[in-house]
Amino acid sequence: MRHRLRGGDAVFRVIAWVILAVGLVAVALPFMWIFATSLRLPRESFSLPPQLFPQPPFLWRNYLQVFETFPFALFVVNSAFISFVAVAGQVLTSTMGAYAFSRLHFKGRDALFVLVLAGLMVPSQVTIIPLFILMSKLGLIDTRASLLLPSLVFPMAVFLIRQFMLSLPRDYDEAAFIDGASHFTVYSRILIPTVKSPVIVGAMIHLLAVWNDFFRPLILINTFEKMTLPLGLYALNGFMGAGNLSVILAGVVLSIIPPLIFYGFGQRYLMLGLRTSGIKA
Repeated sequence: MRHRLRGGDAVFRVIAWVILAVGLVAVALPFMWIFATSLRLPRESFSLPPQLFPQPPFLWRNYLQVFETFPFALFVVNSAFISFVAVAGQVLTSTMGAYAFSRLHFKGRDALFVLVLAGLMVPSQVTIIPLFILMSKLGLIDTRASLLLPSLVFPMAVFLIRQFMLSLPRDYDEAAFIDGASHFTVYSRILIPTVKSPVIVGAMIHLLAVWNDFFRPLILINTFEKMTLPLGLYALNGFMGAGNLSVILAGVVLSIIPPLIFYGFGQRYLMLGLRTSGIKA
């Protein structure tokens, strides 16, 4: 019986590895084509069958043309500033909100938490008109603040951190309160170091969302110098899509590097969060 179970487990593992390999290939092929196309002439971009690997000579000048054609570095700085300030703000609001929803008892707490979760179900396209009117009334159109203020709250991070905090025992809180600690002390010195994994997971998700956001800056930003990187790449496309495709894809490759660096930094915390997500007090 045990030999049959082991044989079944082996077959299941082989099937799982095959499915994962097929999924990996399906995900990797577009990136391989993008990188290969960024190193060759535009007329070779749509050759049949598609060439997934760049052929020599490699046109590294396409990457230089990204900086020569438009202020790529300025767009990267704009996106980096907005993304990291938004992430820092949402980490503060998410952890404080999660603490309130998991540790404090007040009237209407559960109803308010349901309202926060409702924010996960509303796409940005639905709220863009009220957001534009609000920013117009505040005089913030064509400013970085119009992109930062809506990004300071991230309901998914509130949910993730709250669920993690609920799994933590309250013994440490009670011991700290007996010693005279305040809620802020318990929040900052006890819970925040413990929930580092979900905080970084939420920060990674939010950073990628803000970094890749195209729709909201398209509506709220008008000045070329204040554009974010997605808007800059769209400008690189040229009038009626007449831009150099190889140069455009070179810019896309460069735009992927910063999120990959951040993901590499936070990957171990992501894996730690997955391993400890099932631990209960």
